Amino acid sequence: MNETSAYPVFLLSDHTGITVDKLARSLLSQFSGLQFEIHSLSFVDSPEAVRAAVERIDASAGVRGEPPLVFATLIDPALREQLRGCRGQVFDIYALLLQPVAEALHTQATPRRGQTHGRTDNGYLDRIGALEFALATDDGVAVKRYQNADVILIGLSRSGKTPTSLYLALQYGLRAANDPLTEEDLDSPRLPERLQAFRHKLVALRIDPERLHRVREQRRPDSRYASQVQCRYEVRQFESLLSGLDIPVLDSSRMSIEELAASVVRIVRSEE
Repeated sequence: MNETSAYPVFLLSDHTGITVDKLARSLLSQFSGLQFEIHSLSFVDSPEAVRAAVERIDASAGVRGEPPLVFATLIDPALREQLRGCRGQVFDIYALLLQPVAEALHTQATPRRGQTHGRTDNGYLDRIGALEFALATDDGVAVKRYQNADVILIGLSRSGKTPTSLYLALQYGLRAANDPLTEEDLDSPRLPERLQAFRHKLVALRIDPERLHRVREQRRPDSRYASQVQCRYEVRQFESLLSGLDIPVLDSSRMSIEELAASVVRIVRSEE
């Protein structure tokens, strides 16, 4: 494998591509020393669409001189067979897993496109409701709805609360509110009054001051809000506040959104 450049990877799906994306990225993350150039091709659901995908894969193989990786979740056996004619190394998810699962269950599958994330999913409405809740309570809006939250994320502005809340909604169906602690909040050694009644639902996201500075600089460059002095002050005050609270704390400086969300889920479930 040529390690001097990103290795091409094609993700093919006959629907939205969410399933193959999750699976492929999870597998590729195990190869930390390599970089990958990912091409996502959704709604590859006809011979013409597969033909176009094969042309892109073959072109990539010609440029690089070795076969790109191809992960596919195509339901139609004819389309899967057509894809196998490409110059890539094909990992046909359904061909690899569907028959062994059918044998274990002693029955044959009745494949239908888009089943994994379709409206027949019992959790679909829960996720949509949780997403509406996360958006309605983003950044401390609609405090009166906190009583309906499964969890309330607190932290400084730009510490990862909003993306984590949205991920919790979309992936787990959890109603996650998030509340940013302002400079006025941090001037007091006590938890803000609006959060007192919901202490049992709180999870704090801490962040390193240097990381906070870099993130804020992207949003408001050369501002007081993004200055290192201001970031260090807010982090120091927030850490002082946390020291007097008996609530779970996660470090958003060193964890991805996926890791933060998974940790929040474990916390919520452990308290049920």
